[in-house]
Amino acid sequence: QILYLKPPWTLANLLKCYKKHWMAVFGYVVPRSLLSTIECLSKHLYADKPFDSSTVSILLQESKKLLHAFSCRSDYNGVLPQAYSEVTKLCETLGEVRAALVEQDLSEDIMVLSENAACEKMEATVPNLQSTEEKELHPSFHVAQESRHQEIWSVLEGVWNTMNLYSVELFQKLEPSAVSVAAKASFEEAFLGLQKLLAAVKDIHEGIGR
Repeated sequence: QILYLKPPWTLANLLKCYKKHWMAVFGYVVPRSLLSTIECLSKHLYADKPFDSSTVSILLQESKKLLHAFSCRSDYNGVLPQAYSEVTKLCETLGEVRAALVEQDLSEDIMVLSENAACEKMEATVPNLQSTEEKELHPSFHVAQESRHQEIWSVLEGVWNTMNLYSVELFQKLEPSAVSVAAKASFEEAFLGLQKLLAAVKDIHEGIGR
């Protein structure tokens, strides 16, 4: 009777209901600071402009934060773990696509640089060649580095969320009344998450060594 918008709801309706009833209802279920996540989703999902990959990445990460927060209350008959898994897959797919694009751009830049180097050598203008290389390489390497940082961050976040879910489950076993049921992650997911973490740490270590 007091609902801001009556069902059936569209996603836009739900986001409006979240904002309208946030302080009185949802702020008591999940951290109130997540209102910024609701506003971010609402702002970008219904803006009259196309998305770039960075915006999509932000929306997926914000969605994961919201789903994870509600999963600490309940798994909602298995719906939340499934939704979280699908969003995680989308994050991984986006990361792979962005990494492939960066690698492609980097390869093209290296080819251009090789051609430029040959021309500059013939003209015997070594100082100018070094300047050209620095100008050409810097943007590409910056993009590649930023993409790598985002990939590492995503892996660390995935491991954290998985271990957090296991912690909630563990405390539930020890004292059922203390913690509500959380979304369950499989042992396979935990193992794969740790494998990704090891690979990421190895890459960081090798990078520092270089």
